[in-house]
Amino acid sequence: MYERWGKRALDVAGAALLLALLAPLLALAALAVRLALGPPVLFRQVRAGRGGAPFTLLKLRSMRAGPGTDAERLTPLGRFLRAAALDEIPQLVNVLRGEMSLVGPRPLPPDYTPLYTPRQALRLAVRPGLAGLAQAAGRNAVPWEERLELDARYASAPPRLARDLRLLLACLGVVLRGRGASAPGHATMPRFAGGAPGAGEPG
Repeated sequence: MYERWGKRALDVAGAALLLALLAPLLALAALAVRLALGPPVLFRQVRAGRGGAPFTLLKLRSMRAGPGTDAERLTPLGRFLRAAALDEIPQLVNVLRGEMSLVGPRPLPPDYTPLYTPRQALRLAVRPGLAGLAQAAGRNAVPWEERLELDARYASAPPRLARDLRLLLACLGVVLRGRGASAPGHATMPRFAGGAPGAGEPG
């Protein structure tokens, strides 16, 4: 029952409640971004959703526009927003639209999809989420190979309400401790290149 109807019901109810509760905080964060970085306040990027279908992910901006590496463009405000996961709040709109779930693998750029092994590609069998096994394990501090294995493990298991609730609480704990906003030695997270290191911002 949860697999067919309950997970989506939890997504809609949870996202609507969180948006209502976090609206004042989101407004303050958006104002800070507007004053520090100028328009636009939102960062929009195409990501791969369930089945690889593209959708536009929403985030608060954390970087200056223009050339330069992520480390050069990432602002002190942006570091704070990322550490506290405040930049992710607009993705509750993606959840309400049905493009994302509260719990699931984090959505990644479509150009990563051809690089997945068959095992890693299992992550595309479910809606991407705000929170997941990889985020509970340490967010961006988790190496790509481990991160994608955790995503595949979540996607290949039957959906369970108790597991999703535990993951939401675990991810909240990771965020409150300020862990994993970036990979060790990187401003954000190195690009996935089929096991080869690179640089970029998958988010």
